[in-house]
Amino acid sequence: MISIIITAYNAEKTIEKCISSILENDYNNYEIIIVNDGSTDKTEQIVELFASDKIKYFSKPNTGVADSRNYGIEKAKGEYITFIDSDDYVKNDYFENLDEYIKEGIEIIKRKAIIVKNDKEEKIEGETFDKCTGEEAFNKLCFSDKYIDTLWSYIIKKSIFAENNFQFSKDRFHEDFGLLPLIILKAKSMISLDSYNYYYVQTEGSIMRDNNLEKEIKKSEDALYHYDNIIKQIENYNLEKRTKENIKIYCTNCILQKLKILKGDEEKKYINKLKKRKIYKNIKARNVKQLIKKLILLINIKWYK
Repeated sequence: MISIIITAYNAEKTIEKCISSILENDYNNYEIIIVNDGSTDKTEQIVELFASDKIKYFSKPNTGVADSRNYGIEKAKGEYITFIDSDDYVKNDYFENLDEYIKEGIEIIKRKAIIVKNDKEEKIEGETFDKCTGEEAFNKLCFSDKYIDTLWSYIIKKSIFAENNFQFSKDRFHEDFGLLPLIILKAKSMISLDSYNYYYVQTEGSIMRDNNLEKEIKKSEDALYHYDNIIKQIENYNLEKRTKENIKIYCTNCILQKLKILKGDEEKKYINKLKKRKIYKNIKARNVKQLIKKLILLINIKWYK
């Protein structure tokens, strides 16, 4: 069985479409776990309209999306879990062809998505591949798929969370970035399918697109927190040298993205934090482009922006 976890906070405008899109699928071996994260609107009343054996509803005080996801994982009864954001929706073939991979016991199944923005749709391109190890999968994805750390792309065997004590970091932004690379690297098997079953809706009020300065500062701090943790954790992983190099390059690229947002004093503070981490050492000069990037980071990080 697949447990679909939906965390919702003030999702009255979108959650009906989200739930309906799942129920429209001709597939029965799943459960929907809805975690209401302290909503103050009509989210609960809307969810109650869908009362069925398929839907398990939980209401809790507002503690953030990461903590709510952990809560949903605890309540999940399925062998596999996946996540759907409450403002997104799925196709009516969302479960198509999954059974063959589940029966084979593949630990992570990755699929693609369609971005919906201003009523326009755009397919998210990315690497596809047959069964391989999580380490091999990460090396395939880290330089070719900019949506590698979007949680909704993955169907994950629940045992990976239990066996590795994996949890999303509470009260932190970018919790997907902080955990998904580690989950992938721990997987014994993974596959990436060329199927577009998920609609990723970009709205002005989205948590990842709110240009509030205070939030952007917090996001930059949290990105560094996750960076530090991943760099520390992988030292205990049994990985090839090149894989560890790739993880460091990937994580460095992620935290450098914050330079596009921060300005003035906040930008200076962030650059100083990057300098202390000596991030230029993470870039391996395997080609001319990487060599130039390494030199820029060594000489003047601000030039990189």
